[in-house]
Amino acid sequence: MKPVNQSKALFKGAFILTLAGLITKILSAFYRIPFQNIVGDVGFYIYQQVYPFYAIAIVLTTTGFPVVISKLYAERKEKGDLERIRSLLFGSFIYLQLFGFLCFLILYFGAGQIALWMNDTKLAILLRVVSFVYLTFPIVSVLRGFYQGNGDMVPTALSQVGEQTIRVLTIIFLALLFTHKGYSLYLVGGGAMFGSITGSLISALILFIFLRIRKEWKLESSIKKMAHIPLSELKWIFKEMTFHGLTICISGMLVIFIQMADSLNLYSLLVSSGTGKDMAKNLKGIFDRGQPLIQLGTVAATSMSLSLVPLISSGRLREKAEFLHHKIRLAIKISLVIGLGASAGLWAIIGPTNTMLFENDNGSTVLGVLGFMILFTSIISTITAIMQGLGNLLFPAICIAVSFPVKYGLNIVLVPLLGTMGAAISTISTLAVVSLLLWIKFKKTIPVPLFTSQYVRTVISATTVMALFLKSYLYVTNMIFYRLGFVRISAAFQALSAVLFGSFLFLLIVIKGRVFLDEELAIFPLGSKLMYLLPRKR
Repeated sequence: MKPVNQSKALFKGAFILTLAGLITKILSAFYRIPFQNIVGDVGFYIYQQVYPFYAIAIVLTTTGFPVVISKLYAERKEKGDLERIRSLLFGSFIYLQLFGFLCFLILYFGAGQIALWMNDTKLAILLRVVSFVYLTFPIVSVLRGFYQGNGDMVPTALSQVGEQTIRVLTIIFLALLFTHKGYSLYLVGGGAMFGSITGSLISALILFIFLRIRKEWKLESSIKKMAHIPLSELKWIFKEMTFHGLTICISGMLVIFIQMADSLNLYSLLVSSGTGKDMAKNLKGIFDRGQPLIQLGTVAATSMSLSLVPLISSGRLREKAEFLHHKIRLAIKISLVIGLGASAGLWAIIGPTNTMLFENDNGSTVLGVLGFMILFTSIISTITAIMQGLGNLLFPAICIAVSFPVKYGLNIVLVPLLGTMGAAISTISTLAVVSLLLWIKFKKTIPVPLFTSQYVRTVISATTVMALFLKSYLYVTNMIFYRLGFVRISAAFQALSAVLFGSFLFLLIVIKGRVFLDEELAIFPLGSKLMYLLPRKR
C-alpha cells in the first residue's frame, strides 16, 4: 500500500501547486485591466517596462530554486541524513543570498544605465524599487523548498496566493490614490512596483507562520551548526543550485525574455524611427495590452496539458512505455487544440474584446497577431515540461534562452519598418523558432507518431469554421448594437457572447471529429457532459 499512498500524495501535492499557480496567474492577468483603465496607456507602458525585472524574481521563487531544493531535501530525508539536510538548507540559503544580493546591487546601482538603455531615464526609480525584492526571495525559496521536500504543498500554495493577492491590492490601491492626488505617472508606476515588495514580505510571513505554529524546524540549533558545513559540501550545493536551479528557472522565463527584449528596445526603436516620444509611449502601452489576454489564454491552453506531466514522470519511473507515450500524445494534442482555438478565436474577436477591457479598440490589428503567442507558448510550455519530466533539463533551457537575442535582433530589423506590428511579428517568429527547435529534439526523444491525418484535418477545419463564424457574427451584430450607442457595453456583449458561441462550435467540431477518445474527454471540465457530443456508434 505504501507506493499507492506515495503516488496519491504526489498527485495531491501537484494538484495543490497547480491550483495555486492557476489562481496567481489569473490574478496576475486580471489586475492589469483595471490598472490600465486607471493610469491609461502611457501609465501602462511605464509599468510594463519594468515588470520583467520583477517577473524574473517570481520565477526564481516559484519554479526554479524551490524545486531543486525540494528534490535534494527529499532525497536526503529518505536516507535519514539529518546533518546533510541541515547543510543543504543553509548552503542553499547562503547561495541564494549571495545571488540575490548580487542581483540587488546590479539592479539598484545599474538602474540609471538600464533606464538609459530603455531611452527613458525616469524609469530608474521603478527599477530601484523592484531591486529590493531580490533581498527577500532567498528565504522564500528555501522555505518553499523545505516544505515541498516534506511533501507539504499547502504552505507554498498559500504563500503564492497571499503574495499575489496583497501585491494586486497594493497596486490597485496606490494607483487609485496617486492618480487621485495628481502625482506623475512615473510615481504611480513606482507605487505599483512597491506592491512587489509588500507581496514578497507577506509570502515570507506566511511561511514563517507555518514554521512557528508547527515547530518543524529548530532554527536556533541549526544556526549554531551552520559553521560546520564542510567546504566540499558547500561546493556541491552551489554546483547543484547553479546548473539545475538556473536551468529550471530559465525554462520558465520564455515570456519574460520576450517582454524584456520589448522593454529594452521597442520604445527606443519607435523614437529613433521618427515617432514622437509621447506617441511612442502610448503605442508601447497599447502593445502591452496583449499581455493579460495572452496570459489568460495560455493558462487555459496549458492547465490541462501540464496536469498530465506528473503522470508522464511517474510513467517513466514505472517504465510503462505504452502508458507514457499515450499521456505524452494526449498532452501535446490538448495544448495544440486549445492553443490554436484560443489564438484564432482571440484574433477573430480582438476588436470588441479590446474595447470591452481597455475602453477603445486601438491597436486591435497588432494585438490580433500577438494573440498567436498563445498557440506557441502552449506548445513550448508543454514540450518543455514533458522533457523536464523525462530528465532533459538543459536543452529546453538553451532554446528558451536563445529567444531573447533572436527577439531583440528581429525587433531591430522589423520595428523601424512596421512599427508595433513589426514587434508582434518578431514575437511570433521568435516563438516559432523556439517551437521548431524543441519539436525536432522532442521527436528524437520520443520517436512515436503523435498525430493522425484525421486529427490535423479536424483541428484545421474546426479553427477555420470558428473564425469565419465569429467574423460573420461580429459583422451582423455591429450593424445592430453600434446604432444604439453604449459602445463599451455593446462590445462587452459581443465579445462574451462570441466566446460562448465560438468555443461551443469549435469544441463541437473537435469532439464530433473524434480528436479525443472517450476516456481522454474525461479529464476536461464537464467531460462527462462533453461525451454526449460524441457521434453515436452504430
